[in-house]
Amino acid sequence: MLRLAWRRSTSRNRRPEPARLLAAALCAADTPQQRPRSGVRCLTTTPLPPSGRSALPRSPPTCYVSPSVFVSMASGTEGSSSTAHRHTNRLAKEKSPYLLQHAHNPVDWYPWGQDAFDKAKNEDKPIFLSVGYSTCHWCHVMERESFEDEDIGIFLSENFVCVKVDREERPDVDKVYMTFVQATSGGGGWPMSVWLTPDLKPFIGGTYFPPRDQRGRPGLKTVLTRILDQWKNNRPALETNGDRILEALKKGTSIAANPGESPPFAPDVAKGCFKQLAHSYEEEYGGFRDAPKFPTPVNLMFLMTYWSVNSATTEGVEALQMALHTLRMMALGGIHDHIAKGFHRYSTDSFWHVPHFEKMLYDQSQLAVAYITAFQVSGERFYADVAKDILLYVSRDLSDKSGGFYSAEDADSVPPSGGPEKREGAFCVWTASELRRLLPDVVEGATGSATQADVFMHHYGVKEQGNVAQEQDPHGELQGQNVLIVRYSVELTAARFGLDVEKVNELLASARAKMAEVRKSRPCPHLDTKMLASWNGLMLSAYARVGAVLGDKALLERAVQAGNFLKEHLWDAEQQTILRSCYRGDQMEVQQISPPISGFLDDYAFVISGLLDLYEATLQTEWLQWAEELQLRQDVMFWDDQGGGYFCSNPNDSTVLLQLKEDQDGAEPSANSVSASNLLRLSHYTGRQEWLHKSQQLLAAFADRLTKVPIALPEMTRALLAQHYTLRQIVICGERDAPETTSLLSVVHSIFLPHKVLMLIDGDAECFLCQRLPVLASMSQKGGAATAYVCQDFTCSLPVTDPQELRRLLLDVNMEKPTE
Repeated sequence: MLRLAWRRSTSRNRRPEPARLLAAALCAADTPQQRPRSGVRCLTTTPLPPSGRSALPRSPPTCYVSPSVFVSMASGTEGSSSTAHRHTNRLAKEKSPYLLQHAHNPVDWYPWGQDAFDKAKNEDKPIFLSVGYSTCHWCHVMERESFEDEDIGIFLSENFVCVKVDREERPDVDKVYMTFVQATSGGGGWPMSVWLTPDLKPFIGGTYFPPRDQRGRPGLKTVLTRILDQWKNNRPALETNGDRILEALKKGTSIAANPGESPPFAPDVAKGCFKQLAHSYEEEYGGFRDAPKFPTPVNLMFLMTYWSVNSATTEGVEALQMALHTLRMMALGGIHDHIAKGFHRYSTDSFWHVPHFEKMLYDQSQLAVAYITAFQVSGERFYADVAKDILLYVSRDLSDKSGGFYSAEDADSVPPSGGPEKREGAFCVWTASELRRLLPDVVEGATGSATQADVFMHHYGVKEQGNVAQEQDPHGELQGQNVLIVRYSVELTAARFGLDVEKVNELLASARAKMAEVRKSRPCPHLDTKMLASWNGLMLSAYARVGAVLGDKALLERAVQAGNFLKEHLWDAEQQTILRSCYRGDQMEVQQISPPISGFLDDYAFVISGLLDLYEATLQTEWLQWAEELQLRQDVMFWDDQGGGYFCSNPNDSTVLLQLKEDQDGAEPSANSVSASNLLRLSHYTGRQEWLHKSQQLLAAFADRLTKVPIALPEMTRALLAQHYTLRQIVICGERDAPETTSLLSVVHSIFLPHKVLMLIDGDAECFLCQRLPVLASMSQKGGAATAYVCQDFTCSLPVTDPQELRRLLLDVNMEKPTE
C-alpha cells in the first residue's frame, strides 16, 4: 500500500456570514435605507441545479458564521448551567431536546400549534419563527447570545408571537419556510429565522443573526426594530410581497407528470448522472467537489449500482473506483472516529481530516450500507470491518433499551480540562503529551527504543504542536490538538519501526482501547435522545443488510428488535398511522407527546424500505405484511392523484402552505426516491400491479429533473434503473433454519444484486407469499434438498441445489443486459 499523501488544505476556510434579510422588505419604507449586504454563504450537501432550472434544492445546506466578523464567539451551550432558572416558558412541557434547550430563555416561546396561531390573530402580531435542532452549533450560539439576552427576550415577547420548532420533529414546517428563505436570501441554514403574518405567510427570513450590529451588518435587535416598523407603517407592502413570493414558490416547486408521460430512458439518465458525478469528483482524496466534503452515501450507492450494470465498460470500472476510493479515504480520515467508531457529519477540508464533529444517525445508517455494499463488490474485508465499526458505535452510544435509536450526538462538549464553555471536538481530540503519558511503554525490538506512543503517533499523524492547520481552526478551539488520521499503511508503519505487521496491529489496537477508556472519563457531548421513525427506518435497513451479508446473528437480532420498537412505539394501530417521534424519559422510559405528531412521507418510505430489507434478512413474513399495510396507508395519505408522486406531508394540513415533493437526494435520500423502489419491490412481493404503475407514474413526474439534473437524484436514478432492468425473483424452497437453506441464502447475500427480490417458500401453501403469488405453488424442493430458482416475471431458470452453482448463475444474471 502506498503512503497516504495527506496534505494540509491551502484553500481559505470559507464560512458563511450572518444571513441577509429580504432587502425589499427591510427597505420598503419611503425613506431610502442602505441595503444590507449579502451575508449567507452556504455549505451545500449536494450540487445546486444548473441556472436553467428555477426550483431550489430541497435539502438545505448547513451554514456557519464568518469568523472574521465574529471573532469573540465561543461554542454555544445547551442552556443555562444553573439549576435555579430565572425564567421558564411553555417549552418546558415539551419532549424535544431542542425545545427543552430553550425552555428557560426570557422569551415567551410557543411550540408550533394552534395556541400560537390564535394568539397572533387575536393580538394581530407577526410571528417570529425560529427553527433549528439540538446538535446545531450555531443554534447554540444564537440562543446564548440573543435568546438568553433579557433585553432582546422582552422585545421579542412584547412585539411578536415567538414560535420555536425542532426541524427534526416538524420537517414539513422546516421545508416550507426554508424554501422561502432560500428563494429570498440566496441561501439557507440553521438556525432559521422567519417572520410570518398571523395566517402563517412568510414575509421576511434569514438564518443566524448576531445580537447587535457588527461591522455594518444588522444585529437581531436592529432587524426586529425594522420589521416592527414595517409591520406598523408598511404592512400592505409586506403582505403583498409575501403573497407574491408564496405564489411564485407554489408554481416553481410544482412537480407533476404530463398526461400519458412515461419515465425517461434509464440508461441515458444513469449515464448523465455518472458524468456529472465524475465531473465533480476529486481524484486524490475521493469525494465530490472541494471543501467542505460530505459523505453523500446516495452518490456512492448510485456509483456501485452503475458499475453493476456496466461492469464490462470503462465507465463502469471508473464508477466503482470512485466509490471504493472515496469510502477508503473517508475511513482513513479524521471524519471517521478511530477511537469511539462511527462517522462525523462532514469534513471541513478537502482531505477528510478535520471534521465538524457532530454525529447524525442518518449518516451512520447510510454509510453502514455503503460500506457493506463495497465489501460485496470488492471482497475486501476492510469495508466490512468499517460497516461493523459503525454499528458498534450505534449499538453502544445511540441505542435505547427499547430497541430504538437516538437522533444525534453534538459536536460541542466541555474540554477535559474543564471551563465554563463548550468547545467543538473537545471530546474527540488529543494532545501529544496526553498520548505520551498514556502510552509510555518501550516497544520490544522497535528501532530507536520507540514507545507505543511513538508508533501510534506516527501512524495517526499526531504532532507535538497539534496537526490542525490554523485555517481549519478559526476560533482556536483545536490549538495544540490532534485529530487522528491514518497517515501510513500498517506495513509502512511496521517497516518504519522494524516491527512485523501483526505486532503493529496489536500495538495500535491496544492504544485505541486505552484511549477509549480515557474518552469515557471526559465530559460527554449532548445526546439528542429523540427517536424518529424515518431515521430508525434507515438504521433498521443498516442492521438488516449488514447482518445478512455477514451472517451475523447478533446484528440480525438487533434489526428485529428495531422492527419491534417501531411497531410498539411509533405505530398507532387504532388510527393506522405511523407516528413521527417518541422520546426518552427521565426514567429511561419511552414517552410520547399529546397529541403525537403524525408521520410524514419519509417516515413511511424509510420504514417500509427497512421492513423489506428486514424481510430479506430474516425471511419472516410478518415484516413483509406490515410493509404492505404501511404502503397502502402511505398511498391514501400522500399520493397526488393528479400529478403523480407523493407530497412530503399530508395535503389536508391547512397549516402547511406549500405542498412540496422533495426533488433532491441529499444528506438523506428523498422519500419519493425511496418510494419508487419500495413500490417496485412490493409489486413483486404482492402481485399488485397498481404499485408497479404508481412507481412508473412517480418516475414520470420527476422526468424533467431526472433528465436535466440527474446528479440531484442519484437514488431515484437507481430506482429508474431497477424499473428498466426489471427485478429478478430469487426463490429459495426449503426450511428456513436448515443448513442447506442457509448455504443458499448466504450465497445470495454475498453478492451485490441491486435488482432482485428474495423469497423463501417453506412448504406452507397458506403462507403470505403463496396467497398473493399463486405461481409459487409450482416451486418445490428437488430431491428433498433446499432448492433455488432464479426468475424474471416468474419465468425461471432450471432449479439449483448447489451453492456454487447458484453463485455462478447469479453472477451470470448480474452481467445480463436487457434488450433496449
